[in-house]
Amino acid sequence: MKMKKIASVVAAGVMAMGIGASLAPAGVAFADSPYCATVEKVAPENGFFFDFAKKMPKEAQASHGWCNGAMFDTNWYKDNVTFNSKRMQLNLDVEDGPGWSIPGINYSGAEFRTFTQNRYHYGLYEVCMKPAKSDGIVSSFFTYTGPYDEPKTQWDEIDIEFLGKDTTKAQFNYFVDSQGGHEYLCDLGFDASEDFHVYAFDWEPDAITWYVDGKEVHKAVGNLPVTPSMVMANLWAGKGVDAWLNPVDDSDFPVQAEYKWMKYTPSEKANK
Repeated sequence: MKMKKIASVVAAGVMAMGIGASLAPAGVAFADSPYCATVEKVAPENGFFFDFAKKMPKEAQASHGWCNGAMFDTNWYKDNVTFNSKRMQLNLDVEDGPGWSIPGINYSGAEFRTFTQNRYHYGLYEVCMKPAKSDGIVSSFFTYTGPYDEPKTQWDEIDIEFLGKDTTKAQFNYFVDSQGGHEYLCDLGFDASEDFHVYAFDWEPDAITWYVDGKEVHKAVGNLPVTPSMVMANLWAGKGVDAWLNPVDDSDFPVQAEYKWMKYTPSEKANK
């Protein structure tokens, strides 16, 4: 199957790591993961390759004019999605205006999303990114579908998230018909906020497998998402979730999460 080539460009002799294993000695920083450069940067058949060295891809947009509410202490603004230095930046800062319809929102954040009518299904999802580091925030890459965007559609989601309080770890999760609770915290062995690395998940009917720089680090099986979804990324500050994220520390704001590219390679089972 097409997406099984994920490890084919890893240097010879490098073996896939076991679930939850560290990928490098603690404290080691990379001047860009070599895997960022060796992944084939072309659009696969019926998939996509978004090159953020250029501009917003025609299949996507920046969220603008609302707040997700609940745990999100963040309004979305399209001007917070910028393209500089051959990458896309999602920017997070203190809210300096009246905000949108929900009062009391303290922060101004950013969200990238493919258009609602563009849905992607089983296959390999990859991103070359560098998350932001600060207490109380989340940088992400994920698939999502749900009734807020399309009525009568169940909430399915697959996540790669970085909690700004500790960017030496990545959190993987998924939702099936609005039910989450499948969090797995992966010890990366490096600080993700220091350099770009490739994070990925292979979504199939019987398993979701997460990768870091081409190495398998976690697998989930059982009751899994089934609904074709949008591809999204966002940077936001939380509220009411201090036990998870720590209280927001905006003393070093603004902060950025940066993305060089995203790629989707459909599997043979996509949309079947």
